[in-house]
Amino acid sequence: MPEPSISKIACDAVPVNRRRGGALRVLLSPRTVGATSGFLGVLALEPGEFVSEHYHPYSEEFLYVTEGALLVRLDGTTEIRLAAREALMIPKNVRHRVVNDVSGPAAAVFHLSPLAPSPELGHVDTEEPPGRGQPLPQVGGST
Repeated sequence: MPEPSISKIACDAVPVNRRRGGALRVLLSPRTVGATSGFLGVLALEPGEFVSEHYHPYSEEFLYVTEGALLVRLDGTTEIRLAAREALMIPKNVRHRVVNDVSGPAAAVFHLSPLAPSPELGHVDTEEPPGRGQPLPQVGGST
């Protein structure tokens, strides 16, 4: 991992990851800037796309919609609609699925904190990801 640094990261400089659905880019993380307390990324979902259900045993997730609207299903029962300029905090261990169920594109910023003890422990899939077989988003480890 790189040493923590003051770094500017361009969104287009980070590869898109589609493993869990949509177009996800992890911008600020232990891997990219040596972050030690969490990571931040962006998500773009076209109409009908979703991020498969999962939970984070070590981290809270903060989600802020910048464009369009998203439907967030929590623990398989509660649904919360987020419009642009609205945010949601998802506690540790709460299953969540994010869906763009409207006719236009949607975009969001997400932040997870604190970090899991290792990247592979930070995310637990509870639904088959749409991009099965593709690599996982790179959050930690060497660049």
